[in-house]
Amino acid sequence: MARRGNSAGLVRRFALVPGGRAARVACHIHGTGRAIHMKRILLAGLLASGFFSGAGWAQEGGVWLQVEALPTLSRAEARARAYAGRFEDVSGYALGSGWYGIALGPYDPAEARRLLGELKAQGAVPGDAFIADGDAFRSRFWPAGAAARAPGASARVASDAAEPTEEAAERPVEVAAQAAPEAPTPPEETLPEARASEAALSRAERERLQVALRWAGVYDAGIDGAFGAGTRAAMAEWQRQNGFEATGVMTTRQRAALVAAYNGVLEGIGMGPVTDEAAGIAIDMPRDLVRFAEHRPPFAIYEAAGEVPAQVLLISQRGDANRLAGLYEILQTLEIIPREGPRGRNETGFVIEGAGETFTAHAEARLENGEIKGFVLVWPAGDEGRRKRVLDEMKASFVRLPGTLDPAEIAADDAQAIDLVAGLEIRQPLRERSGVFVDEAGAVATVAEAVAGCGEVAIDGIRGAEVLMQDAALGLALLRPARPVAPRGVAQFQTATPRLQDKVAVAGFPYGDALSVPALTFGRLADIRGLDGREEVSRLELRAEPGDAGGPVLDGGGAVLGLLLPGEGRADRQLPEEVALALEAGAILPALDAAGIAARTTDTPQGGTPEALTRRAAEMTALVSCWE
Repeated sequence: MARRGNSAGLVRRFALVPGGRAARVACHIHGTGRAIHMKRILLAGLLASGFFSGAGWAQEGGVWLQVEALPTLSRAEARARAYAGRFEDVSGYALGSGWYGIALGPYDPAEARRLLGELKAQGAVPGDAFIADGDAFRSRFWPAGAAARAPGASARVASDAAEPTEEAAERPVEVAAQAAPEAPTPPEETLPEARASEAALSRAERERLQVALRWAGVYDAGIDGAFGAGTRAAMAEWQRQNGFEATGVMTTRQRAALVAAYNGVLEGIGMGPVTDEAAGIAIDMPRDLVRFAEHRPPFAIYEAAGEVPAQVLLISQRGDANRLAGLYEILQTLEIIPREGPRGRNETGFVIEGAGETFTAHAEARLENGEIKGFVLVWPAGDEGRRKRVLDEMKASFVRLPGTLDPAEIAADDAQAIDLVAGLEIRQPLRERSGVFVDEAGAVATVAEAVAGCGEVAIDGIRGAEVLMQDAALGLALLRPARPVAPRGVAQFQTATPRLQDKVAVAGFPYGDALSVPALTFGRLADIRGLDGREEVSRLELRAEPGDAGGPVLDGGGAVLGLLLPGEGRADRQLPEEVALALEAGAILPALDAAGIAARTTDTPQGGTPEALTRRAAEMTALVSCWE
């Protein structure tokens, strides 16, 4: 059905008084871009007369505005709750065949037509809402907690409910679902009888059957309610898989079995509606498997309630396209989002799928009217059939309500650690090292140790870098970024031989991504050979950290003398802390040339200020991260 919208202006409501005389009762609908509020105006005589009973309405010609029909009770309750927040006379009834209807009214037929036109024009109800006589309405499921009744049973109009306390409003509301009466098992049919019973299906019932066939893995075409060749083939395949004759026309009993299997996977998990007023979200979730833990903006966290390691996060924050993009990147750093899986983003939304060995995750969010809302479902691996059903229910039942989580609610406690986002653990790399940009397209030279054994490599946080060359003997690796970048600075290699005891500096990330810019460590050139006499290695007098490895060794003018090598030593022999080794520029340049990279060089030693050296180092130095 069409997406509902907000409306403003004057809308008239009409009701029948005893004896069939029409009384016009007008109320205002206030549309402020959030909710539509209707002020109740009740006449005392209406309560005493009993004309609100469905039978009385049918006799006097009273009708309802049926605004939606849903294939599950939980989804219908969620939508009824959303309508009840905007309109007064909201009712929900079972329609038969597993469907549930949401209706407004009852009203006088003539005035119902006028009211329906006004509501449609204002976008307050879906465009395919229609006038119903109530004959199809069976047991009543809404308002929640009301005694089940058909329109023909006696009913009373309740007085306005008391306002919820502030404390009660803070916690999400879970609404218990009423079980629908179990239908008798239909008799088996002949092929002509199956065709006849199929012909009596409504379009909604035919679409629901296609949805169930898709869930069963035998149908991958569109949900259109048209039983063409694709649907017939899917039916035949389902029949073959379940031991029936493959006629391509399902009997009433077969259709019931398919739908029962489709719904049966949700048994025992308490799938039902939850309204989180603070987050401004109403959604169905497996309430027997997850329970509300806390609001940690931008998330409302629902943790596992038992042995099944399921988890739900509701996403709620104000923002724009830039904030949406930032949230998309941050979510992918969390431990609860496996690294492998499809994902994508545009200006108004994103979807992230992650599949790991022990669990899978789905995250989605959309930006509407300056509010970013969505959810994350984390589910154990190996339970794909149930996960898909839960995910479908969550998607279909998701309703945006007024308001978002207040970022001021974030507590100043240990959950604000640098490796946590809103109390959730961030995925950490195997190691972080340094590198230097060597061309304008963003190629990076680093040490081979930086990329050894990595499943994925990132340059300045952008994953997917390609390892062009890795030479463990030389200790060098060359990387190409996942997409072309324009570094602020590119290395210029010094080809002149430096003098012993010249001042040098190493630019690197000794603390990984804890710092957004590289740090400089100053020292001196102790020898133009390594401790074992290697010609391509220089010895330095400075104290370096493991994260500095791969960073450029600079002369006073910012030219690159080489790359800092990882600290060398054995269990029975450790080098002094002030001793470091560097791979010289003369050994790096041939590797760059072989990779087709035209390096910049100079043979003129130059001097400069410490400030200029710091700026030059920040422009050319890259953070290299190794991930599983």
